[in-house]
Amino acid sequence: MPSRRQIREAVIQFLYCADLEGGADPAELRGPFWDFITESDRRSLQLATFRTVHHLAHGREGRLAEFVERQATAATLLAAWPEAESLKSDLKRMAELESSWSTALAKLERLPKDDDHASVAASFGSELAQLFLIDRELSLARNRFIEGIEDFPALSGSLEAVAATIRRLQRVSSRLRMVEEPEKFPEQADLARLRDSKTQIQELRRRADELVDLILVNKEAIDRSLAAVVDNYSPERIDPVDRAILRLATYEILHTETPPKVAINEAIELAKRFGTTDSKRFINGVLDRIAKQIPGVL
Repeated sequence: MPSRRQIREAVIQFLYCADLEGGADPAELRGPFWDFITESDRRSLQLATFRTVHHLAHGREGRLAEFVERQATAATLLAAWPEAESLKSDLKRMAELESSWSTALAKLERLPKDDDHASVAASFGSELAQLFLIDRELSLARNRFIEGIEDFPALSGSLEAVAATIRRLQRVSSRLRMVEEPEKFPEQADLARLRDSKTQIQELRRRADELVDLILVNKEAIDRSLAAVVDNYSPERIDPVDRAILRLATYEILHTETPPKVAINEAIELAKRFGTTDSKRFINGVLDRIAKQIPGVL
């Protein structure tokens, strides 16, 4: 799970990018912002996912060669059964998709694994998604074929050889579903790293977005509180980073159960990381006056 510090740092960066006064629309900014902020983490997740897929693909070539041989025999058999057109169609489609699956994996294997350039990362993610897409369609075709055999009892024995190979290939695809969506399979201990990494990225965005939304909803009230303690206050006169930190901390002091001292200390740490040399003192003074407005505080 993302830490409180990670969430608050993401909020500050978003508020700074949006700028809230004449800047980018927050709703339109979110997609590009999170693509940028999580780029490194997503790249690591993509590489870990690829390595797992690559491991699962070991031994597939032998099963695939067996399928190709048995598929040819089954196709010849089905050619004599006009009423089994759906089986012939699914068998042909499986052969096409198996070839596409192999091609997609080969493309992934050729892509650089140690290049952090954004375009390379985007290509890697796109090719990985394409492999999963092909695999899902392949799984549907296999299931249709296996289920369709039941409609032709006279052929079931003759088609058992190719059906057995299809089932063996499907076991790889079933495992691939777990790799694609590890969060749906919490019982799979060997997928913990993928699951935790994916959850971390998703939860950071969800929780940061929730906090940003609350700040935006209360922005006018937050600015009124700041105006009450800052002489000649107007948002545009304050450095955008300092403004973002002040709005976050003021919201936490006035609208949450976060102890004021905690909110102030955390705001100072954010000022050290993102602000100027004067930010720490300025933010500390403003927030101290905000907190003193609360009865019984400080």
